[in-house]
Amino acid sequence: MDKGVTMGENAELGAFMAAELHSQPETWERAVAMTEAQSLLPADGERVAIVGCGTSWFIGQAYAALRENAGKGVTDAFTATEAPLDRDYDAVILLTRSGTTTEILEIAERIRGTVPVIGITGDPTSPLPGLVDRIIELPFADEQSVVQTRFATTALALLRASLGEDLSAAIAQARSVLAEDLDADLVEAEQYSFLGTGWTYGLANEAALKMRESSQSWTEAYYAMEYRHGPIAIAAPGRVTWALGQTPDGIAEDVANTGAHYEHRDIDGMAELVRVHRVALERARARGLNPDLPRNLTRSVILDA
Repeated sequence: MDKGVTMGENAELGAFMAAELHSQPETWERAVAMTEAQSLLPADGERVAIVGCGTSWFIGQAYAALRENAGKGVTDAFTATEAPLDRDYDAVILLTRSGTTTEILEIAERIRGTVPVIGITGDPTSPLPGLVDRIIELPFADEQSVVQTRFATTALALLRASLGEDLSAAIAQARSVLAEDLDADLVEAEQYSFLGTGWTYGLANEAALKMRESSQSWTEAYYAMEYRHGPIAIAAPGRVTWALGQTPDGIAEDVANTGAHYEHRDIDGMAELVRVHRVALERARARGLNPDLPRNLTRSVILDA
């Protein structure tokens, strides 16, 4: 039996998301080539906080783990409303696609002049550039879909390249992922648990959010080693445990014993996230949902004064 997903059904739904997620290899290449912009990021040895909301927070988690693991300096990732920025940071990075998120702008105004602030945004016309000391603009990665795909991963590509990483394999793997058929078992699952280790824990959080936003799905995210300390109780036939990046020994067997589907590939975590983007889109379409305009969400959270 052919278990591939038939593309084209409800293809008009999520048209922006489809175009944007498929453009990721090209936007990653552009970000990698932005060496001048990368030089605006914190120097080696500096104590850094990266702050964002939602998707940007999870991308920050990935960057923080990568930077510390590379020996570049203490790096913390915070959601904007819970960021303790009175610590002795040498620089603060504010990551926001729209440049209009209320909590991010409030932080920029509050810490202005007390610590160097670096902004990363997809919209150069937003208020953010006027509130920070250094700005990195990624307008080619900005999006029309409410559900983020390429801005988040492109920002992470730039951040990873600034750490000296070679992303050529990740880009090639993303192209392969975009060209392949999807497994119907992944699209039709009842529930998803995403697992990550180190920097891919941030990607697991983002994968769960993306599936939830796009298709109103039941999703969770955990550190891979923590999964067996309780959360594995949710695993069952018809459900998916999806690991990004390196996995601990025995986890595949433990999931198999529950009857759940275990999904894992030995590819770069960002390329694997592209697979999640594709599944999220097709799952939304199968349910008659439009991830460009998901329920209860807007492109930017702007709070009343």
